[in-house]
Amino acid sequence: MRSVRDRPSIGGGDGPGQTDGMARDLGHNGAVIAMSRERFEELVDAAFARIPKDLLGMLDNVVLFVEDDPPPGEPHLLGLYSGIPQTERGWSYAGALPDRIFVYRNPTLRICDTEEQVVEEVEITVAHEIAHHFGIDEERLHELGYG
Repeated sequence: MRSVRDRPSIGGGDGPGQTDGMARDLGHNGAVIAMSRERFEELVDAAFARIPKDLLGMLDNVVLFVEDDPPPGEPHLLGLYSGIPQTERGWSYAGALPDRIFVYRNPTLRICDTEEQVVEEVEITVAHEIAHHFGIDEERLHELGYG
């Protein structure tokens, strides 16, 4: 799960992985960037395509969705992984429904001023949620700068 609160501050912090609970308010002009759902989906597809091929080949039983909004009560989510990480799958996993990765359009657009920022946030969110599929936890993702 990646939320606004997990992202590095724009114009603040000490570099990658440094987070600030008020990140959504720092360096942002308050306006929501205009971007069609189709364009946002193109950016998600492009971010997915930039994942190294060797890593993509290791994905197993997972699908990627773009949704406009996160679940009720979670307005700050940028992305969410829902499933059983590969590191936790056992003999009883056979026949399980696919894991799901969600990327949420509206919260992402609310924290960005430019399309370039949207591209960056989408790339980080896609990589972050794929990492959860491989069993990498939030703490390690923060250490790697993908918080």
